[in-house]
Amino acid sequence: MNSVFDFKDTVDIAWCPGCGNFSILKALKLAINELNIAQDKLVMVSGIGQAAKTPQYIRANFFNGLHGRSLPAATGIKASNPELTVIAVSGDGCTYGEGGNHFIHTIRRNPDITNIVHNNMVYGLTKGQASPTSERGFKTPVQVTGVYLEPFNPMAVAVSLNASFVARAYAADIEQTKEIIKKAVNNRGYSLVDIFQPCVSFNKINTYQWYKENTYYLDNNHDPYDREKAMHLAFENNRFPLGIFYINNTNKTFEENLPAYKDNKLPLFQRSNIRKKIKEFLD
Repeated sequence: MNSVFDFKDTVDIAWCPGCGNFSILKALKLAINELNIAQDKLVMVSGIGQAAKTPQYIRANFFNGLHGRSLPAATGIKASNPELTVIAVSGDGCTYGEGGNHFIHTIRRNPDITNIVHNNMVYGLTKGQASPTSERGFKTPVQVTGVYLEPFNPMAVAVSLNASFVARAYAADIEQTKEIIKKAVNNRGYSLVDIFQPCVSFNKINTYQWYKENTYYLDNNHDPYDREKAMHLAFENNRFPLGIFYINNTNKTFEENLPAYKDNKLPLFQRSNIRKKIKEFLD
């Protein structure tokens, strides 16, 4: 199925054949197409890495920034124009490693953005060293005796900080991933979608078969508004749960807390006036 976010001409994609990024890209384009988001109302924001190339393959506005710095840019873009749909997309190293401090404080600020993280448990762009989510014992050309650190747990961090929306998907399941992304984008506030994806070149442990055997989907008995249960799910590691862990719509968004937009004192952007002033300045 094609979408309005596909390029008409063939685009040379710099990912390895079989990479899970291809499936995430497809699921993402299908999701935003089915949500009927206008191209000029969508902004994709990324940092650095293989996953961070994703916006370059979507026919929409995008901002590609520094390593680990996608979330501050996404927050600023949304604050400057709340009418935009803003999606920050990057990898586990970029988001949880270099951008770990921004990840934490973006959750606290609660901007109305969607944060999609391609989680392959390895640094793919820089050729295979351990990432924050690599499991203990994982051997790399850098960690030659195996990783000894406890893996970073983004789901537990997000739930503990009372994030607006916390979910996990699996790249190979395009339909389910698409539906989770749609719900995340429709959610009001900061939405985290952590997506398991194989790195076929540098992670020979967490393969497609491994994910198939070590994940399961949450059923309808799970209450996503139960924060305590969500936290328990976040720490499951015998088999990793997939689906929506937690929803919290009680907090105001970052934009709603900005003085400029409180009590409708400033109509959203008065764009015609802004454009008029810019034109006058340029003339």
